[in-house]
Amino acid sequence: LVTSEASYYKSLSLLVSHFMENERLKKILHPSEAHILFSNVLDVMAVSERFLLELERRMEENIVISDVCDIVYHYAANHFSVYITYVSNQTYQERTYKQLLQEKAAFRELIAQLELDPKCRGLPLSSFLILPFQRITRLKLLVQNILKRVEERSERECTALDAHKELEMVVKACNEGVRKMSRTEQMISIQKKMEFKIKSVPIISHSRWLLKQGELQQMSGPKTSRTLRTKKLFREIYLFLFNDLLVICRQIPGDKYQVFDSAPRGLLRVEELEDQGQTLANVFILRLLENADDREATYMLKATSQSEMKRWMTSLAPNRRTKFVSFTSRLLDCPQVQCVHPYVAQQPDELTLELADILNILEKTEDGWIFGERLHDQERGWVPS
Repeated sequence: LVTSEASYYKSLSLLVSHFMENERLKKILHPSEAHILFSNVLDVMAVSERFLLELERRMEENIVISDVCDIVYHYAANHFSVYITYVSNQTYQERTYKQLLQEKAAFRELIAQLELDPKCRGLPLSSFLILPFQRITRLKLLVQNILKRVEERSERECTALDAHKELEMVVKACNEGVRKMSRTEQMISIQKKMEFKIKSVPIISHSRWLLKQGELQQMSGPKTSRTLRTKKLFREIYLFLFNDLLVICRQIPGDKYQVFDSAPRGLLRVEELEDQGQTLANVFILRLLENADDREATYMLKATSQSEMKRWMTSLAPNRRTKFVSFTSRLLDCPQVQCVHPYVAQQPDELTLELADILNILEKTEDGWIFGERLHDQERGWVPS
């Protein structure tokens, strides 16, 4: 732990002295670009320096180190918030770095020249920028290794457990910071693509994020005039479903979306149509109890498959009763499955699973999908069966 902190601090110093404080680079970069690229790396380096000094002081006390986890705990609890700031900036940092390499030839040439210096040991600038991301996770693993070696029920075990718990909280806060920044980026991108036929709805909010988006077929014309001979029975509509809002659009040229209705997510109700034959297969009814015009509205929507229909219904009205269980019940009767293959979520409404995770099954489709609740943290989502 001590030697790796020394090596890490040395690499951070190189990032600052060789790249960040290079006079030619300062002239090439606008201050805002430099701020996004290097973020609060000076704060991170200052914390690493103090942390390393305390660890070395402990080493000097005795050649056999008594413990270091008390120092790790103190720094994780009181000083490692600088890592959360740095890691949260990841989305902007990566994008700015790519843009600068593509758009500023002077930046690209100077960085290539600086990277050739023997001090960099053949490593690119990106390897140095990512160091703080890796360090917190590495510290957690090092403390885990210490935990394996300390005596059970000893004071050193208690300190190591405390340090590990505190580091886990820092890692969690870092991940949450990255997620919030990515969500904000996504919301800005979506807002730019929307044109409103109705009264404009502000999309960007720190407490709002995208749950699901995609195309569905809307049954056209009033119910009375609906026949299979109608020229076009269904027309495409595009849905953006956020955690608190549904926005209904039509896709228009130029990768834009024309918004013609919206409703708070809490005022949505869904209902599955009984088997109506091939034309009305995978069709469900979506009711907006209060839409953009403060009226009730009903849409008859068709999905491409049974699983897509079920996934939309679950996302649009998460508190409805499902095949196996009422969402308000205590899940006593629903079947369970254990994960035999890890799965990484591909969509926002899916669940990432590790080997041996146990799921309560809330809903199943005939085309091979399960909607489940992970036992250890009650997270819900869809997974392939």
